[in-house]
Amino acid sequence: MPENEDRVGQAVALAQDVGEDLDSILLTTYPDAETLDTLRPGAPDLATVNAVTRAVAQALAAQGVEIFVQVADRAAFRRWMQGREDTPAMRRAWIDRGRLLRGAPAFRALGLEPPAAPRPPGFGKAPGPIADRLITAFEAEDGGAFDDLAQALLAAERQDVLDLALRKIAARHGDDAAEELEDTLLAAAEAARLGPSGWAQVVALPVALPAARPPDAGAMGESLVAAGLLPDSLEVRFLPGWRSPDAVAELSPLAVRRILLDLLAGAEPADLPPGDTDQLAQRGFGVLVGLQVDWSLPIWDDIAEAGDLPPEPEEDAVETPEEAQRAEMFDRWRGATFEACEGCVPLAIVPLSEVDAEIAEFMEEAGGQTGSLTEIRDFVAMARDEARGEEVVCRPEVLGDALELSLYTAGGRFLDSMTLAGDRLPAPAEEVPRLIEAFVRVVRDTPGN
Repeated sequence: MPENEDRVGQAVALAQDVGEDLDSILLTTYPDAETLDTLRPGAPDLATVNAVTRAVAQALAAQGVEIFVQVADRAAFRRWMQGREDTPAMRRAWIDRGRLLRGAPAFRALGLEPPAAPRPPGFGKAPGPIADRLITAFEAEDGGAFDDLAQALLAAERQDVLDLALRKIAARHGDDAAEELEDTLLAAAEAARLGPSGWAQVVALPVALPAARPPDAGAMGESLVAAGLLPDSLEVRFLPGWRSPDAVAELSPLAVRRILLDLLAGAEPADLPPGDTDQLAQRGFGVLVGLQVDWSLPIWDDIAEAGDLPPEPEEDAVETPEEAQRAEMFDRWRGATFEACEGCVPLAIVPLSEVDAEIAEFMEEAGGQTGSLTEIRDFVAMARDEARGEEVVCRPEVLGDALELSLYTAGGRFLDSMTLAGDRLPAPAEEVPRLIEAFVRVVRDTPGN
């Protein structure tokens, strides 16, 4: 019993130490000793482990940390472990995504009385004073205070306050300040501590569409997800049907929040219905809209093992090998999509509020012209026919303002070359290789040399 109390006391002390830096936590409770031994061989006895979990939940909840609980399941854990390296760290990483508990059910699963739900902040009917508070927090660059107030206003559906704040800041500081505030509100609206993992966001994939026949939006979204391009911690569910970039640009912050809530409920968003495909093809762009769920919950067992929170990643951290591999996989998927869909170009998965900026950047890079990209794509397609199943690679060479593209098999057999003058290129010659990487692998040297 003293050893049990000592373990509980140490865990509570650690929880009190790290709690102020946590927004949420995942705890695991075990229904029986066999399940505990399956997931955590060599752990203390069942009563001690579950006593520690209950005490940690109470200590962290008292600091305002949201508690998530999973009841360990041997069969689900074994299925998840198949094909993964059997290490203690990997065992601790298991999250039973389909059955996480939060709120009152989480506490009941631990055998604890749920704490009283916090009362939502009350707002007076007059929007003026609240709008002034929002502007003050924004001007003070107090991100925490601003986000808390913005989230509360979005939850209360106070569009009148948001509209008034935009008008007031425009009158005081000009349209640029109002645009900056609106962008910040849109970013706050599209992501929130909601959903099965406690963090969800509306994301979008803008796509440059071919004029002839836009591809099936649902199939493209399914293809992207099935290609395994996302980190294990992220789950994206795309809606079927293309959305209009113009309609996205017209959304208010409150409409964006309603879209997030509709996606979480598995419903089509009334604020952003599918667009007319013919009109979108004429416009040149369509948008896939989806829900992104972030499963990178802090796990108490990881914190307990390390005796502290994991270090924060450095802002200018070097790209990891895993990130580089995913980027290469995305480029390959985009190239395959370009080939299969007669010239459509997926851009990048971005927050919904950044659709316009992503399209503008693409247009700037491509010089507003995609005709020569189609010409290059057709050139590569002909070379692939000649390659008879071998991978085709491209060696670009800048010749003044022109660009020579030489195609080889990966084994080094020369296939063909073409030279494009500067006025036929979609971007400066030195930038074009980055654009064509969407549909052919670019190499620096002749293969085999």
